[in-house]
Amino acid sequence: MHSESWFRIGHKTYEGERSGCTVIVFDKLVPAAVDVRGGAPGTRETTLLGPGSIGMLDAILLSGGSAFGLRAADGVMRYLSDTGRGVVTRSGPVPLVSSAIIFDLATGSNYHPTVQDGYDAAFAATSEFWEPGPIGAGTGATVAKLDGQTTPGGFGIASISVGSFVVTAALILNAVGDVRHPTTGEWLAQASEKTGRDVAIAGASEGHEHENTTIGAVLVTGELDRRTLTRCCISAQAALARCTIPAHTLLDGDTFFAASSSAGSPTVREALAITSAVEVAVEEAIVSIFQSSK
Repeated sequence: MHSESWFRIGHKTYEGERSGCTVIVFDKLVPAAVDVRGGAPGTRETTLLGPGSIGMLDAILLSGGSAFGLRAADGVMRYLSDTGRGVVTRSGPVPLVSSAIIFDLATGSNYHPTVQDGYDAAFAATSEFWEPGPIGAGTGATVAKLDGQTTPGGFGIASISVGSFVVTAALILNAVGDVRHPTTGEWLAQASEKTGRDVAIAGASEGHEHENTTIGAVLVTGELDRRTLTRCCISAQAALARCTIPAHTLLDGDTFFAASSSAGSPTVREALAITSAVEVAVEEAIVSIFQSSK
């Protein structure tokens, strides 16, 4: 992966416990948006990205540990506060950190990331050398669970250029559904000879009803407005639906954030190109997880 100067990505990984967290730290407050789908999301501070809200972030936390893992955001906030980051108040800076979690408690020792883990991941964040695989929040991620079995998921990342913009997708793939290559149609992870959708219709096996969710962020180098950032989130979800079968189910809480390096209004043609590039980047990020395991 090439480097970007306006954001850094850091991980805290517990291989034995098969859990961890991933933090995206921005160099300043940046415009952001979010799209939450599925029936079982786990999020924190997403309302501030809604219509009429401030719509700015200092960092994004992606975490394992189910709802317990949301506490790692306190560590990210502490790290940012220690470095003077956040909205200025008379009592000191208050960092703005949005978070989303996956369920990975059944894959290891039921470990859930702590406040210190969030701090450590933020401290370790770097602007280069990002690699996909079972790392950070993706350490205990699994996919293709509808038939009662699991296949490893993980942290995926991909980046593409479109005109003067660069689109990076970073995600944690932990879907209940099967995973298919978006262009070749090859099954990258499949619960059985039937597709995940067919298994769901026939009646999924018990045991993984609440152990899912794909979360991620789309990071665009360039000037975007909130409207276009929201469209980026929607495009990310569309790409997820092409790769995971089924997607956005009652058993998932699929959540995508989007942020840009600065605020501005792209042309209609630029917005179309960027959102199309988002779909490609998300698809490539998903595929990167399975390429890293070969």
